Amino acid sequence: MKKQPEIIISTADLAELEFQIARIKQPDESIKALEDELARATIVSVKSIPSNVVTIDSQVTFKVSGSGRTFTKTLCLPSCMDKYDDSISIFAPIGSAIIGLSKGQSIEWKIQGVQQSVEIVNVNKNPLR
Repeated sequence: MKKQPEIIISTADLAELEFQIARIKQPDESIKALEDELARATIVSVKSIPSNVVTIDSQVTFKVSGSGRTFTKTLCLPSCMDKYDDSISIFAPIGSAIIGLSKGQSIEWKIQGVQQSVEIVNVNKNPLR
């Protein structure tokens, strides 16, 4: 596996994710992978996070190398899945793969048991967040 890209996480997202993870009684492989991502992330204040970085409640367009398909989804917590028509959970493998990435970055990640590359095409912030 090639070196993973640098990722940036806001203090608010980190606090929320740590709270949610602590409530999970039996973490699976995707939760452990997310914890690894959080451990290697650069943590910045909410005001300092660049607008092109994927955060919770960002609408993200990304391309999956294995299928060549492009998707646009809103990254959210499981409790907010019904808030968006295009939601994807931060705890889904693709959700934990893209958190903290910037537009133009790609990451290798195991998705549905297959190692694939995911590239961030565009990031739109939720104006209410």
